[in-house]
Amino acid sequence: MEIAIDLDKLWAIRSALPGTWGLVPTMGYLHEGHLSLIRRAKAECDHVAVSIFVNPTQFGPSEDLSKYPRDLERDLRLIEPLGVDVVWNPTPEIMYPSGYQTWVEVEALTKPLEGAIRPSHFRGVTTVVAKLFNAVQPHKAYFGQKDAQQAAVICRMTRDLSYPIKIVVCPIVRETDGLAMSSRNKYLEGADRQAALVLSRALTAAKALYDAGERDAEKLRARMKEVIAAEPRAQMQYVSCADYDTLAELETVTGKTLLSMAVMIGKTRLIDNFVLG
Repeated sequence: MEIAIDLDKLWAIRSALPGTWGLVPTMGYLHEGHLSLIRRAKAECDHVAVSIFVNPTQFGPSEDLSKYPRDLERDLRLIEPLGVDVVWNPTPEIMYPSGYQTWVEVEALTKPLEGAIRPSHFRGVTTVVAKLFNAVQPHKAYFGQKDAQQAAVICRMTRDLSYPIKIVVCPIVRETDGLAMSSRNKYLEGADRQAALVLSRALTAAKALYDAGERDAEKLRARMKEVIAAEPRAQMQYVSCADYDTLAELETVTGKTLLSMAVMIGKTRLIDNFVLG
């Protein structure tokens, strides 16, 4: 496994290894969700690149960029046994050199949900992913379903810009008690860790209604809100029952549907989702 920081070394490694390449973009502080993406890429591609880059342009002014967990040595220890060919760990100066002024934006899909609360977030995501794609030139790129809107936005960007890349969206990996794995789970302490289970409970409750035959989207949203409201440590930012492809809020569930939410537990912001149909 080689470590690259500058682009020249990355390109030299990439060009020296013919065959199919898979890319797993990460912001580091890896957990089993990330590792599952790497294993999937390894199983499907001849070579695998993992990027580790805490992307400053996807954080808003009041968000947790400075506190975002980082531990490169730990990440490399986790990656080493998985047969990765290269880990690219660029600096912000490499990704956004002095005078940088070029951005990639996806329009409609970035407006609701996360985009409504974090208006500059997806511009940073799409720009950095486009730069990762250009640098690594993978045949496949692997993303987690937990960031469902991000996956939808990246799929749209890939189609719209005619990237010859297949986007592979992999299932959410959960703790044994149901909490979706996230690097930000590190922030959860004491009673907040237990309170965080309200997200998966709310999704499970809405799914149970759906499984019982309920197709009124507002009733599914109401059920999720009811469960979240019963947890005193939880502050709901949004719940959604939306079309899986367009992210438009539904009146009636008829096809593939995304149940999703964002909830503050103490000072920690968590997201989770479940796909119906």
